[in-house]
Amino acid sequence: MKKIFVLFFLIITVSFAKVDYSEMSTQELIAIMGYVEDKNKKLFLEELNSRIITMSGKEKTAYENNLLKLNE
Repeated sequence: MKKIFVLFFLIITVSFAKVDYSEMSTQELIAIMGYVEDKNKKLFLEELNSRIITMSGKEKTAYENNLLKLNE
């Protein structure tokens, strides 16, 4: 019975968990552009936009290329 309860609790916890994009590197965020679920898109864009100021030239180029791909 305890195993069933623990399994049920684990499933419920995972289903309500939010993705924490602040733990990801800028390169990882750029790489997953276009693959983010709709329910997480707002959080993703907020985190990515907060990092634009500190992006290196290489990261900005990759970011802009991925934006172009998204808009096609």
